[in-house]
Amino acid sequence: QVQLVESGGGLVQAGGSLRVSCAASGRTFSIHAMGWFRQAPGKEREFVAFIRWSGSSTDYADSVKGRFTISRDNAKNTVYLQMDSLKPEDTAVYYCAATMQSWRTVVRTVSQYDYWGQGTQVTVSS
Repeated sequence: QVQLVESGGGLVQAGGSLRVSCAASGRTFSIHAMGWFRQAPGKEREFVAFIRWSGSSTDYADSVKGRFTISRDNAKNTVYLQMDSLKPEDTAVYYCAATMQSWRTVVRTVSQYDYWGQGTQVTVSS
């Protein structure tokens, strides 16, 4: 089992920055990759970014590429999502997720993740 706890959400003006964090505990040695997803009211949960637990491989949704940066600190078992140049359309609940499915090279869908955090609200005002 892996437990994930997000923190760092909040209210920010358009054009501003925010960093959310996700602390993992439990069987972290089995994690293959960590991802961030978001879900706005009335919409499906969508992929934002992922990072491999070892190595440097990352991937981003087109809507956040160049504005968001995912990183990790393995010593702290923590993954971060730095969000810059925020837009009102970035408003959503942000979830972190962990996948143990080590055979996958790309993990961009909800079904490819095994564990989820409780989510943290990010609100961008115009």
